[in-house]
Amino acid sequence: MHVFVTGATGYIGSAVVRELIGAGHTVTGLFRSEEGAAKLKEAGAEALNGTLTDLETLRAAAAAADGVIHLAFTNDFSDFEGALALDMGAVEAIGEALEGSGKPFITTSHANGEAVNAAVIALSGRGVRSAVVSLAPSVHGEGDRGFVPMMIHIARDKGFAAYIGDGTNRWPAVHRLDAAVLYRLALESAPAGSRLMGAGDEGIPLREIAETIGRHLEVPAQSLTADEAAGHFGFLGPIAALDLSGLYGIPQTSRQTQALLGWEPVQPGLIADLEQGHYFV
Repeated sequence: MHVFVTGATGYIGSAVVRELIGAGHTVTGLFRSEEGAAKLKEAGAEALNGTLTDLETLRAAAAAADGVIHLAFTNDFSDFEGALALDMGAVEAIGEALEGSGKPFITTSHANGEAVNAAVIALSGRGVRSAVVSLAPSVHGEGDRGFVPMMIHIARDKGFAAYIGDGTNRWPAVHRLDAAVLYRLALESAPAGSRLMGAGDEGIPLREIAETIGRHLEVPAQSLTADEAAGHFGFLGPIAALDLSGLYGIPQTSRQTQALLGWEPVQPGLIADLEQGHYFV
């Protein structure tokens, strides 16, 4: 299968490109910089210059492919509504190119992006084998720049690793390489209109994460109240207080995804990944 991948040079996208090529597919990846083009060519993919605003480029690449994995997203938290609008435009353009073809179109769910998710799922009624992947809040592995590295940076800066209350609120996680396999399997066999959840760890207590971070940094792990957490974690404070496994219903739906696609997370879990030490270099 020839696959068009947006976000192909990103943290998850680069793993997806290599997973697809390793499974015998060919890939055209969207890039914005010469460095990105070089990475794609090194991985064995074709490189296509463009952005999410280049709707004609997106339409043409989607029409020429046997399937599309859409991973690109503008993580502009200062204008998140604008980022969602840009994503909707890209989804609509790709959907128009694939309409009536029966080809797969796999996208990623984003916070507050239910309107985009609904548009993708609706394409299943217009002759597109569309599916939405919702990944665990922590997608870990080498190169991670998400919540866990932020927690490590704050702990190093403040002199202690924090959790909130008794720290039993849980964070689901998935390794980026397991996530890459999930996208490939979704491309190959997900039924039209599928909503897929990707979590290897169904819910790790925040206290366990903090204690692991503290041990590697040789600083204590310490409980904070919710009010103290706002000052300690900054914008991460409200997120750090949540039990995200309960919020997203991950334990149930991730098992359903595994059964539906035969997906089996095999990479180290988040704690084991932290123990390897690369997060602290």
